[in-house]
Amino acid sequence: MSAPVAVIPSRYAATRFPGKPLTLISGKPMVQHVVERCLQAKCFSKVVVATDDERISAAVRGFGGDAVMTSPACASGTDRVAEVAAKLGLSGETVVINVQGDEPAVHPQSLITLAQAFDDPSVEMGTLIRVLKAEERANPNVVKAVLDEAGFALYFSRADLPYQRDAVSTPRWAHLGLYGYRARVLSRLATLPPTVLEKTESLEQLRALGHGIRIACRVTPHSSQAVDRPEDVPLAEAALARLA
Repeated sequence: MSAPVAVIPSRYAATRFPGKPLTLISGKPMVQHVVERCLQAKCFSKVVVATDDERISAAVRGFGGDAVMTSPACASGTDRVAEVAAKLGLSGETVVINVQGDEPAVHPQSLITLAQAFDDPSVEMGTLIRVLKAEERANPNVVKAVLDEAGFALYFSRADLPYQRDAVSTPRWAHLGLYGYRARVLSRLATLPPTVLEKTESLEQLRALGHGIRIACRVTPHSSQAVDRPEDVPLAEAALARLA
């Protein structure tokens, strides 16, 4: 089986932060940092930026990266990644890792951990989790993951799950928005309609669960720092300094 391919969906017209991928973080465009983290992981056969904007494509080419233009009609990052996988002509069993374009400080070891989940040929889709901090339990912006006994996701929620009825020591997990898929599963996922639970929680991964696609969860000790708004830039620079 060939090595995984990393695809970084990168959109210029973000509602909360237009032009976000090109925002300078520690002197480099954010998208460049994400590409560099993927290259540092040394587990990918190819690292590609998927974008519908020529400005992003030109910037990626400018620092020596590889960009593939995608349709502006893509409704989500998953759709954008699926389009790139189809354009690259990847075989059905090839593993595609969807690396969020707004995570400049993603730890290379986290990427390796996710890629290694697919050493198990039964894994069709995978993601990462970390230990949930006590102060995060009530925060709806921190997505919680509930697992079965084999480490597959039962559910993802913005609510504090599982409910603590008795004084039982229960592992609690936070979800990190990194995904891997076999190319055939990614292609199928991009054609599936949204589910009621997905729309209720506004969590795209619930579409996979709702349509019977199992998601293997792997634990990483590393958190990251997403850049959703301009005020997140200093936080991302601090996270990058800790990686150095």
